[in-house]
Amino acid sequence: MVDTDVLIVGAGPVGLTAAAELRRHGAHCRIVDRLPARLPYAKAVGIQPRTLEIWDRMGMVREALDAAVPMRGQLLYSDGADQGRIDFRLPPEVPYGFAALPQYETERVLEEHLARFGTGIERGTELVSFKQDTDGVLSRMVTVDGGEEEVRSRFLVGCDGAHSVVRKTLGLSFEGAAFPEEYMLADVEVDWGLPPGYGVRVMHHGDDGAVDDLLVCIPLPGRGRYRMSMMVPPELSAARKPAGEQGTGDGVAHGLDTGRRAPGIEHIQAVLDRLSPEPTTASAMRWSSVFRISHRLVDKYADGRVFIAGDAAHIHPPTGAQGMNTGIQDACNLAWKLALTVRGAAHPHLLDSYDAERRPIGEEVVGRTVRHASEGVQADPDDFTTVMLREAQLLVAYPDSPIVGRGTPGLEGPGPGDRAPDCGGLTGGISAVPLRLYDLLRDRGHVLLLHADSADVLGACGEVASGIRHLTDGQTTALVLLAPDAGTQAATGTATGTATGTAAESMGNGSGNAAAGSGAGDTAEVVDHAEVVDYATDADGRHLPAFLDSRGEFARAYRTTGPAAFLVRPDGHLGARVAPLAVPGAVAALSEELARVFRL
Repeated sequence: MVDTDVLIVGAGPVGLTAAAELRRHGAHCRIVDRLPARLPYAKAVGIQPRTLEIWDRMGMVREALDAAVPMRGQLLYSDGADQGRIDFRLPPEVPYGFAALPQYETERVLEEHLARFGTGIERGTELVSFKQDTDGVLSRMVTVDGGEEEVRSRFLVGCDGAHSVVRKTLGLSFEGAAFPEEYMLADVEVDWGLPPGYGVRVMHHGDDGAVDDLLVCIPLPGRGRYRMSMMVPPELSAARKPAGEQGTGDGVAHGLDTGRRAPGIEHIQAVLDRLSPEPTTASAMRWSSVFRISHRLVDKYADGRVFIAGDAAHIHPPTGAQGMNTGIQDACNLAWKLALTVRGAAHPHLLDSYDAERRPIGEEVVGRTVRHASEGVQADPDDFTTVMLREAQLLVAYPDSPIVGRGTPGLEGPGPGDRAPDCGGLTGGISAVPLRLYDLLRDRGHVLLLHADSADVLGACGEVASGIRHLTDGQTTALVLLAPDAGTQAATGTATGTATGTAAESMGNGSGNAAAGSGAGDTAEVVDHAEVVDYATDADGRHLPAFLDSRGEFARAYRTTGPAAFLVRPDGHLGARVAPLAVPGAVAALSEELARVFRL
């Protein structure tokens, strides 16, 4: 007997994302955490634009935006000299910028979102051991009252951090090393006049050219409030053993060491007196701690029915705020695949794609952040726009994934495995204002985007939509996007077969006379595009949501001029791109790609 579909260990941002996405996609789960409450530390504070896009798809971005503050750039200083500033600029079509939010606030927003599905965190509950077999996983836990509980689940997901019990129990390797430097973190307010919304990075170099003093400040919500990191003074460094060697027994020196003597406001002020770009006084310290950094990567992200995500799989320097955001993408990638598997709708090897897709990303992030920690982001050889897009995690892609179609050589625009870009200017008869594509994707699973360059193609779109709906047992939503001039004219007497009749009916002409005509040579009839998009139907006569690409933004973002189909996965990446949109060829091509994901 199974108690739940998925047991999630760890209720940080990664575990909460996994739980929320599982519940959104209809799977049952339990989420446990050994801590009695959220920690009050602003550990991971940077929120990348890609994470905000994921939260948009999940339906919780508004709450995150309400709590966060913009991260506009960084002010650089070296050896007392102003080195200028970096503005975090992204292309205008990217819907979100960089943000800063304390980790406990990120967890609050995610926890409240999860509660909407009737699921809460089981706090004070610690995983002790587990065993898996061909049908599931049996986990033994110690509960908040000291009792023991056994839980049978189909799958187990370890989101339990750098010292993961799940990873250790699986016996996975976690190769890497620790940085020799120790740092202290503090959440304080300062009264300087530096522009708000900018991080501050100050370095001092010794006679040998190495950095011997450092101050990094990240803005937080609140007047003059920053999360500051700096090198540990000798009296704190010698106080206790390094973090990771106290109580964990795994030698992974990574994270906060709350067992040491915590830095006081005087330690923070001493660094500010040495390095601050202008005289300032620190006050209102909310918390402080000593921490160490390691860089490690697990050898595989899954073993049988057990998976790991986030810091349990990869740890690295906090440069560029990549860690938590990468873990959130791990969880999003895994959750929809688990949900399909639980429903019995997944290809038998769908879950194998989690390691195939996410481990290369973890490897790249670990390598890049280690390089940036020693050389600085400015040492990256790529142009500034590419660097910003990569730091924003907008370039994450899975072109070699076993579950996405093969790209077409030389084809411009996003291909299989790439992030599905946003666009605006989508209009329909009911909505009085133009919509964004992400508005249409929000809170959905797989979405098939059908681009039509003329009203005559609506018939083909309807047939493809019906075919894919039947193949996936209704688990794919189809949307039509018409080119700006698609609804201005419909040629009569030139289209044939089902496409003609469907196109006519979709224009509100039940008799089909406007499109069917009386034969070749008929003249074109002007058709109101609003009628085209409002009355589109699929081949089964079902309403087919359609929108006019009124400003041509979709065609430009997806680099398409003719009829085409784009399959968008639940995590916002393209699973397939098929063109032209001919029937039955397009259905067959999409069926081949869907067969990598679904049990067809």
